[in-house]
Amino acid sequence: MDDETTSGTGQPVSLTQMLAAREQRAARQQAALARHALPVVSLSVVMPGPVKSTPLTRSIRDIAVTALAALFAAKQWPIRSFAPTGGSTGPEALYVIDCDALALKQALAELEDTHPLGRLWDIDVLCPERGQIGRRDLGRAPRRCLICNGDAHACARSQRHPLADLQAVIEEKVDAYRRQQPE
Repeated sequence: MDDETTSGTGQPVSLTQMLAAREQRAARQQAALARHALPVVSLSVVMPGPVKSTPLTRSIRDIAVTALAALFAAKQWPIRSFAPTGGSTGPEALYVIDCDALALKQALAELEDTHPLGRLWDIDVLCPERGQIGRRDLGRAPRRCLICNGDAHACARSQRHPLADLQAVIEEKVDAYRRQQPE
């Protein structure tokens, strides 16, 4: 694999930077909710380890943006706002969608579960009335681990798998997806 696609070409970020980015993301989400009073979709990339912004993670986000645009068009859900962001803590995107929040979360959870790269996306839905809508609110199972298919949060918390193994699985998924795309 060449340097452009490996996960190690970006700069490491600290826990403090990640926490600050999480607070900034929450502030952007709340501002969008207050301004539009419509469901907000927050997209980020699943990338374990200290390096979050690379050509690979930006590519994963861009593929997600394309898949979301196709889904929203197919459902005829108007996009009222779209704001891609990025920095050392990783690429993200924030949407405001004019539709029912539960139907939106259901469709996005289905996309995460069925798209070849959906497991590499973290897509949250925030509702002006209900707050964040999770997979469990829909009766869906928690996300599965990339390596052992166990509970992803449990594996992450316990650091059950070596970082290099997780990164290799991510790179393999992206490479396989790219090979399947028409030229």
